[in-house]
Amino acid sequence: MKKIRVYLQYPWKFPDSPYYKYLLQEHPKEIEYLNVEKQKGVITSKRFFWFSNLLKRNIRRIVRIFYPSMINAHLSPKGDYDLIHCAHCLSKNKDKPWVCDLEFSTQVWVSLKKPKNIIGVKRILLQDNCKKIITWTEKMKKELVETFPEIKNKVDVVFPIIPKLNVKRIKHKEINLFFVARYFYLKGGLHALELMDRLTKKYSNVNGIIVSEVPKEIRERYSKNERIKIYNLMSQKELFERVYSTGDIFVYPGYSDSFGFAIPEVMSLGIPVVSADVSTRKEIITNEMNGFIIPTKLDQRSLIKVSKLLNNVESKKIIRDMEKKCEKLIKDKKLREEFGKKAKEEIVSGKFSAKNIKERMNKIYEEALK
Repeated sequence: MKKIRVYLQYPWKFPDSPYYKYLLQEHPKEIEYLNVEKQKGVITSKRFFWFSNLLKRNIRRIVRIFYPSMINAHLSPKGDYDLIHCAHCLSKNKDKPWVCDLEFSTQVWVSLKKPKNIIGVKRILLQDNCKKIITWTEKMKKELVETFPEIKNKVDVVFPIIPKLNVKRIKHKEINLFFVARYFYLKGGLHALELMDRLTKKYSNVNGIIVSEVPKEIRERYSKNERIKIYNLMSQKELFERVYSTGDIFVYPGYSDSFGFAIPEVMSLGIPVVSADVSTRKEIITNEMNGFIIPTKLDQRSLIKVSKLLNNVESKKIIRDMEKKCEKLIKDKKLREEFGKKAKEEIVSGKFSAKNIKERMNKIYEEALK
């Protein structure tokens, strides 16, 4: 059987999302992806990561000022392929069928802020060769359809593939709380670190691990607590070997997330998650079944604003509530294991099942060529 040749079109020269790394790693055998040489997954080089993000931010800032309605659409080169898969962007091509995937609805614009003029985007999405718009979550589908109700029948939710991770779990006696994120404050790292400080002082068998770009002043503030280890960003291989292999409870507020790959990754290893009720969190974690979701009165933008604070009312409440849920899992080994088992089942054989997602992606590509 002839394979479907799919050209993967990125909006940036250096893609940095695990979504595409996992898609290529676990792609259906009927599919052959092209233009994948630069796809390495998440960038962990501190210098290059800083440069890449600075460049992207400045481009978006300029676009927002001078070209507020610039569409995030790209022209793929001509070649021997059957269709185009646009990664976080749209296509300018009119001679090939194409599909796109979106993590959040505003990715159809370069500035990532929804401008008033939506006619240009709508025109592209309604073209006959735009076959399918894939959203990662139901929340993102709802937002996209609210903006573009005419494309409702073109939109499908397909969760990202979470492959079987190459992690050998190491037996250990103590309980390790851990937090992993590129953006320390935005992902709630300060709040996670604070509750780790409290719990490691309260329980002699509890340790804390932070993997992130932690500001110098924060490192110094918690440096006297020898039960907490703070590491800079590391390669995925090193992360799996040094942190995921011995992690017991993933403490991850994740305030700025639209999805949050680390959550299903650790769940696939049988590790329960304690997180905040942000964005699409309830589509990944089932509260009090395979993890804990901490309710909050603040919206996502407000949570990001308080992520650098410890002493305001809402920050205190979130930290206190997360601390209580972590304590439940620390004290009750049976509950911790039960949550972990159900978390793994959700990822391995539930809605994140790689087998089911691969079948759905293959079907989308096949239908796009009809």
